[in-house]
Amino acid sequence: MPRPMKIDFVSDVSCPWCIIGLRGLEEALAKTGDVVDAHITFQPFELNPAMPPEGQNIVEHVAQKYGSTPEQSAANREMIRARAAELGFAMRGTDQSRIYNTFDAHRLLHWAEIEGHQAALKHALFDAYFTDQQDPSNHDVLVAAAEKAGLNGAAAREVLATGQYAEEVRRTEQLWQSRGISAVPAIVIDDRYLISGGQPPEAFEQALRKIAAEAA
Repeated sequence: MPRPMKIDFVSDVSCPWCIIGLRGLEEALAKTGDVVDAHITFQPFELNPAMPPEGQNIVEHVAQKYGSTPEQSAANREMIRARAAELGFAMRGTDQSRIYNTFDAHRLLHWAEIEGHQAALKHALFDAYFTDQQDPSNHDVLVAAAEKAGLNGAAAREVLATGQYAEEVRRTEQLWQSRGISAVPAIVIDDRYLISGGQPPEAFEQALRKIAAEAA
């Protein structure tokens, strides 16, 4: 009999390794239904909380943050694109892509959890940013993603316009940081086990089966 498993997926919607990790985890969960009955909650983490509204060119950003040359940045994008493609996800970033502020996206995800559509919205936001090259801080983009996820667009726009759930998101971010999460994706299982990074499906499957066996 599959055992219930609580999974907190700490991530940012502008993190390429987060969609790679999510796709890998979902593939693994599809193969471990015999032992695992998982519930995933997406927890907020901002890679660039101080990012201004206009965002920043991605090549310029990684050069400032990591010291990468344009050539290194391009090679890294190509490697990530290939990894994502293996998992059926299309990344269409170029050297003209931009990094944006994602706080409002996390507010909307908090609301989507309450409404029961969080996973669908998370996928819609990844699609909007990585595949469609849209700005995840733009309220029109966020409302469209909400509607794609089965949420009410007018209600989503009201959440965004009123600043609703800002305090809750800040508190949750601080909570995960206080637990030692400093990089994403961070996959925390049953508040005890941590899997870090965009692991391949096989690694997630092995970990899930081992955790399920230990719990049993």
